[in-house]
Amino acid sequence: MSDIKSRGNKDAAKITFKQIKRHFSPSMALAGKFTGQGAVEDSADGCRVTLSDGRTVLDFGSYAVALLGHRNAAVVDAVQAQLDRMPTSTRTVLNPLPGQAAETVVDYLAAAEFGGEQAPELTKVYFGCGGADSVEAGIKLARLATGRATVLAVEGAYHGKTLGALALTHHQRFKGNLGPVLSNTVHLDPADPDAVSRAIAENEVAALIFEPVQGENGVTLLDPAVLSRWCADAQAHGAFVIADEIQVGLRRCGDRSVALAYGLPVDAVLLAKAIGGGVVPISALVCTEALYAPLADDPVLHTATFSGYPLGAAAVAPALTTIEAHVADGIRIAGEMADGLARLAADYDTAINAVRGRGLLWGVDFCSPEFAGEVQVGLAQRGLVISTCLSRPEVLRLIPPIIATSEDVAEALFLLRGAIEQAAALIDPTRTGLDASQ
Repeated sequence: MSDIKSRGNKDAAKITFKQIKRHFSPSMALAGKFTGQGAVEDSADGCRVTLSDGRTVLDFGSYAVALLGHRNAAVVDAVQAQLDRMPTSTRTVLNPLPGQAAETVVDYLAAAEFGGEQAPELTKVYFGCGGADSVEAGIKLARLATGRATVLAVEGAYHGKTLGALALTHHQRFKGNLGPVLSNTVHLDPADPDAVSRAIAENEVAALIFEPVQGENGVTLLDPAVLSRWCADAQAHGAFVIADEIQVGLRRCGDRSVALAYGLPVDAVLLAKAIGGGVVPISALVCTEALYAPLADDPVLHTATFSGYPLGAAAVAPALTTIEAHVADGIRIAGEMADGLARLAADYDTAINAVRGRGLLWGVDFCSPEFAGEVQVGLAQRGLVISTCLSRPEVLRLIPPIIATSEDVAEALFLLRGAIEQAAALIDPTRTGLDASQ
């Protein structure tokens, strides 16, 4: 990098921190300055992000958006072609792209492995831009279709921060002093098989919503047997069952749909993040005709200006096709992550309480939030991007792309080991092991 370009990029970082502090939040600027070690993002390709100071970091974070890494060629080409043709829609004349994308998603889930006797027929689609959009659509349709008000969610759940989704999100951290949100929400103990039947006895229940794997809750895997019982009890009552797979679906946790792989006869699967190929925002509610009925009867009952916008819809088919082309890689990466993290947990058994994960989503549960914070410092210094858990600050998430090589995984595990060793040395200066500069 030339001196002029280097100086320009350093100035860009300073300007960025100043703008973020002024127009967004001082704490956001401070956190970003820490995670980037004084630099900001400049460009990205595959598993790597290049920063304004010329450093390249390995991305095992991005909150599960970059399943295909950054700037996947097939997705970028499709989006670029649509950008050159028609990126948005008139919303009065029909556009072919939303229908094509909907058919692609429906066919994709129809081909998913189902662990039960009869898979649900998920043939209807509502497109949003972010995950919370699909959550809001799902609970709104459930309440309209049933004429009931109560929605059951799970303790530890995270479904978004818009007002309806926030009511389903469990942790108070995200609600602050907002006060009551949707009052007709009941959070269930994930270990209690009878929780739904008891809630039904006391409430007029419209829907049950759950994440098969709770990513924000420290990567907590819900018990499939409990979920199966809950689904049966909810549907016997005439309530709809919604699987929120915004973070965990589309092979992130191994399967096209975790809920379907468990054999759960859900009425809807919610998808987002990776469905846009890491290039454009788009989300989807994929559901049964019964749940979708209010919107089929009145298609303007729930609309959004950018719902199914052509640019986002153009990404869906190449994203899903490319994900499926990397299934074997996903299996390999999952095994390498499981083995490597198990070794770390054994080597640092006083620092690591547990390692939890499935497929390409892993949580390392450290002995304290303070220790996890020190590890995060070490990772930022070493150049490994991970995702934190705001409601479980003692847990750090590793979310590798499905395109990661074995060398990428080995590098990530090596950097994590060095950061743990550094954190341990700070707490116990007599500890010996890896050099803290690694």
